[in-house]
Amino acid sequence: MRIGVIGAGHWGKNLIKTLDKLGVLAAIAEPSATARTSFMEIYPQVAHFSTYQAMLATEVEAVAIATPAYTHYQIAKAALRAGKDVFLEKPMTLSIQEAEDLVRLAEERDRILMVGHLLLYQSAIKWIKNYLSQGLLGRIFSLHQERLDLGRAQAVENVLWSLGVHDLAVLLYLIGEDPTVMKVCGQRALQPEVEDDIYLHLLFPEGIHAHLHNSWLWPEKRRRLTIIGSKGMLVYDELEQTVVFHDKGINGDLTNRVDGQKLVYKGDGEPLTREMEHFLTCVDTRERSISDGRNGLAVIRILERATELLAKSDPEFIKERY
Repeated sequence: MRIGVIGAGHWGKNLIKTLDKLGVLAAIAEPSATARTSFMEIYPQVAHFSTYQAMLATEVEAVAIATPAYTHYQIAKAALRAGKDVFLEKPMTLSIQEAEDLVRLAEERDRILMVGHLLLYQSAIKWIKNYLSQGLLGRIFSLHQERLDLGRAQAVENVLWSLGVHDLAVLLYLIGEDPTVMKVCGQRALQPEVEDDIYLHLLFPEGIHAHLHNSWLWPEKRRRLTIIGSKGMLVYDELEQTVVFHDKGINGDLTNRVDGQKLVYKGDGEPLTREMEHFLTCVDTRERSISDGRNGLAVIRILERATELLAKSDPEFIKERY
């Protein structure tokens, strides 16, 4: 199998390294002459191109796209039209309309369209999915997600688009339904048009609440998922790759139950290799990916709706209304 990578920047270089280790890297497309020269020295055995169009004209079976988000739609559409299977980094696109168009095109052309929702390929997330499916946590009340750091602030996309994509993909995967109600609030501290800190609240059909906090303006790095159930609580620390069960809760008579805690799972923290292996399997067997185009579209729907609500809650907007 021959896979080409389009975009050799911050994340693209990781895809290149991983696909090379898996023995399927066939080509790299990168417009920067300096970067291209560097990758030619490291990977002299593969073809190198200055444009993605030149790569799409070759016989590579599939491409992995890791370019800036605003270019995703144009490049992925061209790749699907060229008959290539596509792995597309997150966020899939910057609008629902573009995401729907890619899903439709992939289905019409019978092409694999997989979105880079990396967190779905953490072994701990799969373990949590199985744990919840067995009812071991009882009735699920709420999920709380935190992805915080003094991070890489963006000039175009807000922190929810930048950091929250993985968390939203996990929410949809674990709950298995789309939300019915949404509330969101955000703060623009650094730039007048871009939110640096966002709280997103979602309500799902079975009464499950989800709460997501994203910030790139935070004093410490925190990546954590807390799930509250009727039989206890789970805390997944993504940085430590640990899942801890807290055997505690509040009884029917409103008395507290505290029966300790224990480590129930320890992950390996190497999701990228599994993600790429899954993509290769999908290309080979034509099976549907757990992060396929429709999964990516569901995430984009939440992101776009949240962006619309943030615009309506802008202080200047409120001042003009009242």
